[in-house]
Amino acid sequence: MQQNLQPIVKDLVLIGGGHSHAIVLKMFGMKPLAGVRLTLITAAKETAYSGMLPGHIAGFYSHDECHIDLRPLANFAQARLYIDRVVALDLENNKVLCANGLVVDFDVLSIDIGSTPARVSVSGAAEYAIAVKPVSQVLEHWYELIEAVGKNPQELVRIAIAGGGAGGVELALSMQSHLHRILRQTQQPIQNLEIHLFQRGQELMPNYHQSVRHQLQQILTERGIKLHLGETVCNIASPNHKETKEIFEIKCESGFTVDCNKIFWVTQASAPEWLKTSGLATNEQGFILVEDTLQSQTHPQVFAAGDIATIVNYPRPKAGVFAVKQGKPLFENLQRILLGKSLQPYRPQKQYLSLIGTGDERAIATRGIITLPPHKLLWRYKDWIDRRFMEGFRNF
Repeated sequence: MQQNLQPIVKDLVLIGGGHSHAIVLKMFGMKPLAGVRLTLITAAKETAYSGMLPGHIAGFYSHDECHIDLRPLANFAQARLYIDRVVALDLENNKVLCANGLVVDFDVLSIDIGSTPARVSVSGAAEYAIAVKPVSQVLEHWYELIEAVGKNPQELVRIAIAGGGAGGVELALSMQSHLHRILRQTQQPIQNLEIHLFQRGQELMPNYHQSVRHQLQQILTERGIKLHLGETVCNIASPNHKETKEIFEIKCESGFTVDCNKIFWVTQASAPEWLKTSGLATNEQGFILVEDTLQSQTHPQVFAAGDIATIVNYPRPKAGVFAVKQGKPLFENLQRILLGKSLQPYRPQKQYLSLIGTGDERAIATRGIITLPPHKLLWRYKDWIDRRFMEGFRNF
C-alpha cells in the first residue's frame, strides 16, 4: 500500500501480454519501484502459453492450464490494466492510441505483442483462412470444429494447414490426434478425417536440422497426413456449392487444387500495420529492430521483446523459448532506465533445447545437430517444464 501513496514520477507502459511481459509483471510485483506507475494494455484478458498450445489442441490440457490470466497478474504488479487494442503510437509526444479512444501517456514503453502469420499476398486468405494468431481466434474455430465432428462424426472433414514450419507440423499432429479420438469413440472410421499440409519449400521445418525434418516427415506420412511440399498456395475461393457445409477451394501456383472445410494459416510471421507506420526502426517484415539491451534502435524510450522484436546483432528464429528468456533481462533494463542507470546487454543463446510434441504424448528432442526420436519420457520432461513455468503464474 505504501507504494500507492508515492507521487507518480514515471509512467511505464507495457503493450501486449506476451511471455516476456508476463515475467516482467511478475517481477515488478516482487520488486516494485517507488514513483513508477505501471500500465498494461492488452487486447485480451488472458495470454496463451505457446509451449502448451499443441497439447491443448490435442486434448491433453484444459484451457485454463495453458492460459495466464492477466487480471490477477496485473493486480499483483499494482498495474493499471486496459483491455483494448493499440492502433497507433505518437512517439513525438510519447502517447499510445487505442481503438476505443483511450490515449495513454508514457515515459518508457515496452512492446511484446507476438506476431501474426503473413497472408496479405494470397487472394482470399484474409477472408477464408484462420490465422493461428491471435490464439483466441484459432481456438474459437477449433472448439467449433470439435463440436461439429462430435455431433456428425459420420461426415467427411477436410482440414488444410498452410505452413510447414514447426507450428504447422505440431498443429497437424495435434488436430489429428484429437479428432481421431472422437472418431474412435463414436465408432467411425478415421478415414472420415483428411488433413492437408502445404509447404512452399521442398523441406518441412527449414530452421531445423535435417534429422528432425526427416523424422517428422516420416511421422506425418505414416499417420496419413497429406503432405504437399513445394506447393505455394496462391488463391482461396468459396465455390457456390449446394451443400450447407463450408467448402473452400485451395489453389496452388502449380495448378494443384483441393477442397477443404477449414484452412489454418501458419505461414511466415509478420507485424501489425500500426507498428510498421509508427516511426520505429523495423526490418522488412515490420519487426522492431532492437539493440542488445532490447531497446529500439531509433527511440531509446521504447523497448521490445518476444516475436515482435529482432535483435540486430543476434537474429534468432521466432520461438517462444526466446520470449521466455528475454523476460528477466527486459525487466532489469526497464528498471535500470527508470532509475537512470546504464543498461545491460543481453545475448541470446545460439543453441537451445527444442521439444516437439508428436500429438500422441510423445516428443522429439533436438539441440543443434543432436536429435532424439519420439519418446514418452521426452513428452513427460516437456510436460514438467511447461507445468513448472505455468505454476509461476498461479495463485496471485
